[in-house]
Amino acid sequence: MFDFQLSEKQEVLEKYFNQENGLSLVLFPKKQKQKYLCLLWIKDLFTPEKIYTEKEVNEILRKVYPDFVMIRRYLIDYHLLYRKADGSSYWKNQEVENE
Repeated sequence: MFDFQLSEKQEVLEKYFNQENGLSLVLFPKKQKQKYLCLLWIKDLFTPEKIYTEKEVNEILRKVYPDFVMIRRYLIDYHLLYRKADGSSYWKNQEVENE
């Protein structure tokens, strides 16, 4: 989706996240590329091949950022998480696993 260096991904981690008590997003960036790089860190909180309920997704994301609904929406919009049309189940996109 975006071209980036691994050092950029690390810079985003250091700039936007507090890592003392797990992965906690301090500020969600406005620039699309930086948003995407933050979301790459967040998507790693999900286990490959596991199916999640919306409640489980919310529980994971609530620990990351107060507006967890927005984060969930961006994860879906950027195709880092997929969901059924009725929102009953979510799963991690494994094609971006190595980014």
